[in-house]
Amino acid sequence: MKTLNPAVTRVLKRLHYPLDVILTCVRWYVAYPLSLRHLEDMMAERGVSVDHSTVHRWAIKLLPVLEKAFRRRKRPVGMSWRMDETYIRVKGEWRYLYRAVDKDGHTIDFLLRAHRDKTAAQRYFEKSIAQNSVPETVTIDKSGANLAALEAVNAEREAPIKIRQSKYLNNLVEQDHRAIKRRTRPMLGFKTFRCAQVLLAGIEIMHMIRKGQMKCPRGTHPSAADQFYDLII
Repeated sequence: MKTLNPAVTRVLKRLHYPLDVILTCVRWYVAYPLSLRHLEDMMAERGVSVDHSTVHRWAIKLLPVLEKAFRRRKRPVGMSWRMDETYIRVKGEWRYLYRAVDKDGHTIDFLLRAHRDKTAAQRYFEKSIAQNSVPETVTIDKSGANLAALEAVNAEREAPIKIRQSKYLNNLVEQDHRAIKRRTRPMLGFKTFRCAQVLLAGIEIMHMIRKGQMKCPRGTHPSAADQFYDLII
């Protein structure tokens, strides 16, 4: 029996269901376009009585731990980034999910912000660079805020990042947004900013796992589901 991540163990002490039930519900919630009510019904068909609000609580408590575990195992990304932001509804208002992919379509990083401006974009770039190292090139659309943010980042660097502004070249990240939006649509908006941050991180993790961005032992080819479950170790 493999030893659980201590942080996972602390979370599970307060969740009174079998681990396999909890992990299955949380994975299904972030992996597929299912509502909490769908999950409640699906578990009932399998003889497990669990309220939809309980599944939501499991996700909020467990996903931050799994995100930290994933970041330790995330594969390096390329040096040419395509960055853009997409709209996410939180408490009935639009918020902004900043995202980037490399030229191979691998996710660089993501960050949910309340506003769409230079400050938000600069915070995104600083976080992404801290997590993934400095890119050689960043491609953005015609957004003045994103350009101003990159110029502010470059102002503090000896070797500046090359900036390209091209709507056409940014199609790759715009297409990648669709996988995230497809999953969030059944959620009908998020109730709080914190819940949105946590659940979006879970969706992004599962999306990256599917794209082969998690390091696995040499010679093994685990399924996306097994990779997700391995994050508890």
